[in-house]
Amino acid sequence: MIPAPLIPHDKLLDLLLDVVCVVNKEGRFLSVSAASERVFGYTPEELIGRTTFELMHPDDREATRQIVERITAGQPSGDHENRYVHKQGHIVYIMWSTQWFEAEQVRVGVARDITARKQAEARQAAVYAVSAAAHSAETLPALYQRMHCLIAQQLPIQAFSVALYDAEHDQLSFPYHAGDGLTAPPPAPLAGYPSLARTIRSHPQSTAKPEKSGQSHQLCVPLLHDGTPIGALTVQSRRSNPDFNARDTEFLNFVASQLATAINRHRAHEKLSFLAQHDQLTQLPNRALFMDRLQGALMRAQRGGGQLAVLYLDLDSFKQINDTYGHAVGDHLLQQVAVRLRQSVRESDSCGRLGGDEFAVLLDSIRQRQDAASVAKKILSNLGSPFLIEGHSLTCTPSVGIAVYPEHGQSERQLMHHADNAMYAAKRNGGAGYAFFPNDPA
Repeated sequence: MIPAPLIPHDKLLDLLLDVVCVVNKEGRFLSVSAASERVFGYTPEELIGRTTFELMHPDDREATRQIVERITAGQPSGDHENRYVHKQGHIVYIMWSTQWFEAEQVRVGVARDITARKQAEARQAAVYAVSAAAHSAETLPALYQRMHCLIAQQLPIQAFSVALYDAEHDQLSFPYHAGDGLTAPPPAPLAGYPSLARTIRSHPQSTAKPEKSGQSHQLCVPLLHDGTPIGALTVQSRRSNPDFNARDTEFLNFVASQLATAINRHRAHEKLSFLAQHDQLTQLPNRALFMDRLQGALMRAQRGGGQLAVLYLDLDSFKQINDTYGHAVGDHLLQQVAVRLRQSVRESDSCGRLGGDEFAVLLDSIRQRQDAASVAKKILSNLGSPFLIEGHSLTCTPSVGIAVYPEHGQSERQLMHHADNAMYAAKRNGGAGYAFFPNDPA
């Protein structure tokens, strides 16, 4: 019987997928198996004479030195982990089984590449974090920032952008953009952004694909709610690593699905909050919101020693118009009155509908009571022009009562009550005018 040929031990080691290496007490490679090129990117010849710490991730060196000290003291390690920098620059995760041989004064280690497992664990953790963020963020800006952070931990990106789509006007807006190399564009028609247009107009089940942009790549994925596009996410890769793979696209699509759900939830909440605080017909603040704003303005005025004014308005001939032309015409008239009221004051001021044909205006931070008189005159002029509604030319001037803080009251209820009294004084004087409290017709 012919004996089987013996295979040299080093040749057997080269067949292993794990790296087998021998290092001296200083950690310098004395022998390395062929798997080193697959795991670290370096051939055995390139490693001989170099130290393990040269290749190790800087953040892991100190902890590894402490482990090596225990191994050298006679405590073998079968599962310690650290990171190495691959020859091509990316990070590889290694699990070591290592033992010190005192007689030979060497450490023998077996290195197993666990990068895929670590990446899968990190991606799974990121998925949970994305889902948690989508359900816990109090505001959309905070949510966008958190999603950007989570994506940057998983993908080699240099920029992240959120685009929201207004289907009614076929327009995009960009509420969030951060990073270099991707300029946040101004709101504009969807057609002005071809890559985003293709993403948003694509079939909901289509797979997002990377799109080149100059020397780097950008990846656009749609934001879909119930299959309807509400926007898109765009990430741009770093130039040193321009390619996105299928796992990256899958992860970004998951982020987009969670973000789209959160956006829709926030929008629904904002709509409910708006309906609770605004008059549904005119979209002006209702009495509760107006009083809340008045309370806030009073606190600011009290702290700063300033003045403010409340104007109370009642439309002189509204009931007659409503009875003559019907409620539909009356509703349209109230809507147009609201528009003209907003046009009569500063953006910092507030207009509210108190109910029926009664309105109120808060003039925040005035210098003198004459400022309130000037606004009252402007309101009378704007509302004094005829309203054209359903072919009817209607005139509906208001009576305006004015109360000034601190002259006419210290609380919001006092000011509203006194402005209301002044309004009735203006009405008794023939209407279509204004009066200051107490009974001071202008």
